[in-house]
Amino acid sequence: MDSETVIAVSAVVIAVASLVVSVRQGRAARQHNRNSVRPLLVLQRTLVPGRVAGLRLANSGLGPAVITSTVVIVDGERIGPWSKATADRIRTSLGQWPTVMTFREPQYLASGYDEYLLKLPDYTRDHVEFTKLISDRLNLEIRYESLYGGEGFRATLVPGDL
Repeated sequence: MDSETVIAVSAVVIAVASLVVSVRQGRAARQHNRNSVRPLLVLQRTLVPGRVAGLRLANSGLGPAVITSTVVIVDGERIGPWSKATADRIRTSLGQWPTVMTFREPQYLASGYDEYLLKLPDYTRDHVEFTKLISDRLNLEIRYESLYGGEGFRATLVPGDL
């Protein structure tokens, strides 16, 4: 094997190695970009006497969330999506009329979003029906994605999960 062949083979090996490194670096950069705008929706119950009580939704992630669907289950019965009609059906069964914030699907929630989906101002322990609904009867699942789409993230609230 002469020196020209050795140089040519070495050049091809270096080029292939460079291509492999570039492809891996590109994939890593794309994954980093996706993670840097990933939303993180968190559902939380708040039941502190003398304060606002209810079901709170926050986007604690770095990017906006795209809500693709919601499912509300009360007492094991699927009621429907988290819409005004569903919220009204739930509120009708209560002695009080809590404030609600509902969605249309798809719904976009900015990073830093933090609102009550179901809210009762000046909560007291006398609000027994509301306490039971929030603590033991209501199951809510929110399916969402980032702006890239296709991830199938979920935020869930299950009864008794305080």
